[in-house]
Amino acid sequence: MFAEWLFAAFSILAVLGGIGLVTFRHPMNSAMSLVVTMISLAGLYALLSAKLIFAIQLIVYAGAIMSLIIFIIMFLNVRTEDLPEEKGRFLYLFGGVVVLAPVFFFLKKIIQSIPATKATILGDGFGGIKEVGLVLFKDWLLPFEIVSILLLVALVGAVVLAGKRRMSK
Repeated sequence: MFAEWLFAAFSILAVLGGIGLVTFRHPMNSAMSLVVTMISLAGLYALLSAKLIFAIQLIVYAGAIMSLIIFIIMFLNVRTEDLPEEKGRFLYLFGGVVVLAPVFFFLKKIIQSIPATKATILGDGFGGIKEVGLVLFKDWLLPFEIVSILLLVALVGAVVLAGKRRMSK
């Protein structure tokens, strides 16, 4: 019973953090909303007993990446008066409701049509280092290597573009 309440609380916090991320005007408020979302996701991973994913979510994403994003926002020194004026916020909200209402209606119908199944019991090692490593480097080795090459190409491209901008000045 307590796990259900925690799941509901973490889920609501994650959704509210995501909504705050896209609706707040100031980048620092949006970044803080993203921190709330990341910590809520870590809580959901903890409820799933995925210890490694929980630790990675907290340390890498909610910790290191968000510290970097907040540092960059503070470094840029964005003031509220420097931000563009928002017009038609109510119109955007109304348009979003009009567009998303049918989507939620159809999702509700689809979810109701799915037959109920029994919950599977997860193994003791679910979400552990050994299991994640085996899946990542055995079953998903080729996609993992392709993603690493794409990230390397993007990094080299960013360095080349930054070098061209410095040369042109």
